[in-house]
Amino acid sequence: METLECIIAQHPFFRHLEAHYTQMILGCASNVRFKAGEYIFREGDEAHEFYLIREGTVALEISAPLRKPIVVETLNEGDILGWSWLLPPYIWKFNAHATSVVQAIALDGKGLRTRCEENHDLGYALLNRFAQIIERRLEATRYQLLDIYAAV
Repeated sequence: METLECIIAQHPFFRHLEAHYTQMILGCASNVRFKAGEYIFREGDEAHEFYLIREGTVALEISAPLRKPIVVETLNEGDILGWSWLLPPYIWKFNAHATSVVQAIALDGKGLRTRCEENHDLGYALLNRFAQIIERRLEATRYQLLDIYAAV
């Protein structure tokens, strides 16, 4: 059986992170599970964690007036879910719901923010990694909106 430490250390998102940083992150990690159809978080709610998806699929959605939610991206095993914990005002920018049973590692964003304040090198390393995720999510949102409004 893999330990949380091994999972985090070997995950592509955390790969090449110094071992003592991995230990800091490990102190903020816990296993979580979501049922199919369950919302993991909703746009506008407080954001204080992020997730490393180990199994299952998650639909990342935006709400649209007079429409069903628009799926921006579907996340799978190995993906990182959630970046809103990183930037004030710490409010979710999307909805996320499990489209199948999801097993994940939840990482406490409040705890990590404190560690990043105390160790700016850790903060810089995480910010660089999350900047890439933010860019990909914005690009996915852009493509979805182009598809929707090009058809109108």
